[in-house]
Amino acid sequence: MAEPGAGMAADIAEQPAGYARLLEPAHAKAIAGVAAAIARRRPRHVVFTARGTSDHAALYAAYLTEIRLGIPAGLASPSVMTVFGARPDYSDALVVGVSQSGGSPDLAEVLRVARASGALTVAVTNDPSSPLAEAAELCVDVAAGPERAVAATKTYTAELLALLLLIEGVRTGTGQLPAEELATLAALPELAERALADSTPVELAPRYRFADRMVTTGRGYAYPTAREAALKLMETSYLPALAFSGADLLHGPLAMADPDVPVLAVVGTGPGGEAMREVLVRLGERGADLLLLGPSGAGPDVTGCRLSVPEVDERYAPLLDILPLQRLALALAKLRGQDPDAPRGLRKVTATR
Repeated sequence: MAEPGAGMAADIAEQPAGYARLLEPAHAKAIAGVAAAIARRRPRHVVFTARGTSDHAALYAAYLTEIRLGIPAGLASPSVMTVFGARPDYSDALVVGVSQSGGSPDLAEVLRVARASGALTVAVTNDPSSPLAEAAELCVDVAAGPERAVAATKTYTAELLALLLLIEGVRTGTGQLPAEELATLAALPELAERALADSTPVELAPRYRFADRMVTTGRGYAYPTAREAALKLMETSYLPALAFSGADLLHGPLAMADPDVPVLAVVGTGPGGEAMREVLVRLGERGADLLLLGPSGAGPDVTGCRLSVPEVDERYAPLLDILPLQRLALALAKLRGQDPDAPRGLRKVTATR
């Protein structure tokens, strides 16, 4: 019998190779072709639809879309169509479905409705033969390969990189990224290897073994990472984890912060990280048990533990920041006597409507 968590550990370890695979000319060219088709259509707004882990990748893409393309972006509520039977007008829109399996009926229905109303539709999935891909006009294969564990890890980061390549390709208008950006991205596999080689996440896991709950937080590009970290902790360790943007945390939930509630803060070196400064100071004033994740030196000098990651441009940071948090979730689940490969009540493909 395999050791509990062996599948998740193997999936996590494959992520540098997954980055290298997506950056290979064949995959990069295919994504560039989809990006060029989007640029030709000149959508006036972008709507993403996703569930679970993929919803956090979609949120990252929404930030990229508004910051890098200057186009309004948001996330669709599938129940509007599947439960309430509404048919929103998506003409002049780009509608992107993000799903590792591509098997959720509600996401495919969103793309079908959107396409019927005149939208350009794109599926971003690990299964290009899935119902989601069949419903879409265009498809991006994230090429992550089969995932062993139920909890998604390598498919999440493959979605992040695929969406980054797609949106940056739309920005150029041709789908082709500038040489300097390609050179930066080419370093990602090695940087990911470095992030995964750090033993600190495993060493910190015992600190949270008996935690009753946890808060995760971040702003901008870091907020999807905070949300994904919370989900991983909940589905592998059954540790209640609440994710808030740094701004929302100050609007009330800060009141629950105290030395008994660990707070994981994702803090980069760009504008989003700088926007977390007041949040961290306020948490420090409340004596919160802080765990900061980010490059060395990021954030104010506050008391707490730190998970360090290589420093990159803030929009690339989610591709590295989540890696030690996946390892923390894996180590913590095992310490708490759980098998993160097969969380209770969960399946790899969840069919919702």
